[in-house]
Amino acid sequence: MLKWAFIFLVIGLVLGVLGFGGIGGAFVGIAKILFFIALAIFLILLVLGLLAGKAIKDTLD
Repeated sequence: MLKWAFIFLVIGLVLGVLGFGGIGGAFVGIAKILFFIALAIFLILLVLGLLAGKAIKDTLD
């Protein structure tokens, strides 16, 4: 998902430089949304991974 955010950001910046500000802004907006979704998924999986690791450690002890 972060890859797609980067792709949309680059396309948006290129479109902005070429004078297509409206559609370029939309692409940058989509990139921003994708970035925050990827960040939220990362944080959720990080917390779940830490909790699962703690549960496995407690089970083994």
